Parts: sequence; C-alpha cells; structure tokens
Amino acid sequence: MNSITEQSDAAPNVVFCPGCNERLATVDGECTRCGAILPEIMGDQLQETLLIHDWHGNGTYYTEPSEEFDDLLGSALNVYELESLIGSGGMGRVYLAKHRDLDRYCALKILSPKSAEIDQDYVERFVNEGRATASLIHPNVVTIHAIGQEKGFHFLEMEFVAGRSLQRLLRDEQRLTPIRATALAATIANGLATAHRAGIVHRDLKPDNILLNHQGIAKLADFGLAKRISTLRQFPKDLAGTPNFMAPELFHGEPASPASDVYALGVCYFLMLSGRLPYVAKSIDELMAQVATEALPNIRDFNPRVSLVMGEVLSLLLAKSPHNRPCDGIEAAQLLQAVLGQTRDLESLLTDAFLNDPSIRWTRQDLRYRIDHELPDGRRQVLFVEPSDHHAGECLLLIYSICCPADPEFFETALRLNSEIPHGSLAIREVDGREMFVMVNSHLRSTVEVEEIRRSILEVSTRADEIENRLTGEDCH
Repeated sequence: MNSITEQSDAAPNVVFCPGCNERLATVDGECTRCGAILPEIMGDQLQETLLIHDWHGNGTYYTEPSEEFDDLLGSALNVYELESLIGSGGMGRVYLAKHRDLDRYCALKILSPKSAEIDQDYVERFVNEGRATASLIHPNVVTIHAIGQEKGFHFLEMEFVAGRSLQRLLRDEQRLTPIRATALAATIANGLATAHRAGIVHRDLKPDNILLNHQGIAKLADFGLAKRISTLRQFPKDLAGTPNFMAPELFHGEPASPASDVYALGVCYFLMLSGRLPYVAKSIDELMAQVATEALPNIRDFNPRVSLVMGEVLSLLLAKSPHNRPCDGIEAAQLLQAVLGQTRDLESLLTDAFLNDPSIRWTRQDLRYRIDHELPDGRRQVLFVEPSDHHAGECLLLIYSICCPADPEFFETALRLNSEIPHGSLAIREVDGREMFVMVNSHLRSTVEVEEIRRSILEVSTRADEIENRLTGEDCH
C-alpha cells in the first residue's frame, strides 16, 4: 500500500485533473480539457472520481494496479477471452472480451483484487448495483449481462459499445450545435429516467460515462460503480462523484438523488453547448464556493446560437437548490423534448440516411457539414449541408455542391441544363471571390425527413458532377 505522497513520487506522470477527471501527462499549465490551472493543484487533489465513505484517515489507495493484471491480457477468465484493454482506473480495468459460449464480444470490467481486499463494502456495492442495473433494459443504457467471480477477480460483463465516449466527441469537436447538444441531452435524460423509475441513482454522470455508438446513440454506463480513492482532506461523509459534475447539495453532505443526477446532466449540457464547464477553479475548495454562491454563466455569452428557451432549460437543470430543478430524469427528458419539438438534429438525420452507404462520408465544420461522395464511375463530388439564417419556423436546410466556374461561354448550356433538372436548381454563387455554378436544393428544416435528405444529397451530387463533366470535362469539385 502506498500513501498519497508515495504514490505521487512513484508515478509522477500519472495524474488526474480534479475538475474533470482528465488523465494528464504533466502538472504544468492548464488542463487540456476543462482549463483548470494545474501548477497550484497539490498531489492530493489530482484524483479520479471521489468516493469517501467511513474513511479512517490512513490515506491508502491504488491508482494503477497494473501488476495484478499483467497476465490477463490474451488469456481466459471464466468463459471470456480477454483480447484488448479498453480502459483502466483506480479500482480496476475494462477489457474487450469474447464470450466463448455465445461467440459475442462484450466489455468485461474487472476489479482490482487488492482494492477489493481492503474494501469489502465496495465489492458488495459492486455486486448489488450490478444486479440492480441488469434490470435496466433501454436503448440509452449500457446493458449488464452477467456478474461473477473467478480466480480472485470480481467481474462484470457489459454490452460492448463500439464508438466513442461523449468526452472524446467533445475533445474532437470542442462543442456541438445547439440542436445536436439538446438531442443528446434528451437521450441521456431518457436513460436517467429509466434508472430513476427503477429507484437507481447514477451518482457519477459525466462525459466519460456516456458512450456513443456508431449511430450516435447515447448510452449511460457505470451506474453507481464509482472508483474509490482516499484523500488527505476532510470531506463530508459519503461524498461521491466527479467534482465539476457534483450538485451543490452533495458538497454539504446530502445524499445523492435523482435531482443531483439532473444537475450532472445540466453540466454535460452546458459543456456540449459551450465547449467549457460552467465553473472552473484551481482547487476543490474554490470549486465548492463557486458552485454554492456564484450565478450560472450566461450560456449565450459562449455560444450566441443557443436559443433563449434552451438557456432557460439549462438554468433549470443547473439550479442550485434541488427543489428548483426537474425532480428526476423523467421531467428533464420532457423539458428537453419540448425544446426539440419535432426537429431532429442534422447529425442523426445524416446517420440514418447513410448508415450503410460506404460511398458517403461527412465531417462537421461548425453548423455546416461537408459531404464527400464517391460516385460509381470513380469520380468524386463534394457537397455542403447547412441551415439558412432564417428564424426557426422559416429556417431552410440548404444542400449544395459546386460544379465549375461560371464562365460566360457556359451560360447557354447551363441554362438549358437547368430547365431539365427535376429537383433543385443551378445557381451562380460567389465562392472565394469567384463566381461559380452551384447545384442547390433546399427543404424546410423543421419538417425535413431522412429520405428527403438522402434523395436530395444523391441527386445534387450526381447533377453537379454531370454538369461539371459536361461543361469542363474535369473532376475538380
């Protein structure tokens, strides 16, 4: 067993930001994820998820029990073949495993035997909450398949979600479009609602514990399976969670509740909308003071595209008193769905339209999506999809692709081709200071359907390529 100081000396390059739980390679400068100032953070505050319960002050814990797992990778445990390491933390590791009997992949979470030995209460909670979570069958919750023990290892078999975490998505894109953020928050709330109906409180909701599959569907993971570490500071009994996602009442010793999960959802929503956390502090003491006394920053100062109603819902989710928040995930989901109305976010529309089409790939550039289409004859075409600048009820979804320069010699042919186009039109737009022929189609944003988007993108791409080929014989756009 190592003390906090001994652990810091032994592994100085393995530290965690106290604000957002990001694993860091250095304590110099700012946290690359939440912006916390690191030089003033002491070793006892560089920690993972906090879970303090009946601590007797000996300061013992394990952060990287690697020696216990050295022989597991590539071997068998019970009916599982452990093929690769997915993640690790203070209480154990998660492996990509294959169930030999069912011939399917799963995520296998394995507790550290040493940690389990010194903390029988954690093992009991691991087993009890694993069983409880196994009853949650919902598209927005990671399914628990089995729980067991073998060779001194306690393990939990979970659904393997191929994709990435919300944290990884935010690291890649910084912030999401308001509709996309609201849609994801609503699906996260749906997962919480399922748990709250069953009397289960997550207690550690954060982007790390929200997984996104390849279809962009959010799934909640790690219900109540918080990692435990001890600390040299005095905290209220039963303090559980990751500091920046903890509701104010948790810092004062009140038990976790559905309303504290709603607060954590609000922090995730703020992060998705703005690319930053609502409160950033140099220490946990300072963070506690900010969360308790400072007004919530105006989200529209960070992202003016956030609507007033989105800002109002965000303020409700992050209300300092639990009595002023939606009481559980059910009410939170209803609020967020009311904001969305019938409007689906563009990312999910594109995913549904082209999920199994390898010829279509896309990337997001702020509110605009760039579509790369590989045509059957080996040619390629680039398209753009973006909302117009109209008000919500009049907003259009614009789908367009550049054909070629709008040289006068092409006008007569272009006019004739435009009359033959059944959908959309050929227009002239200035692109990078030069007039270009552009193939354009549009739909009312609030009512557009998946099939309309699919058909329009394919038609615009095909027509734009035909016009470019006909007028120039080239394949530049």
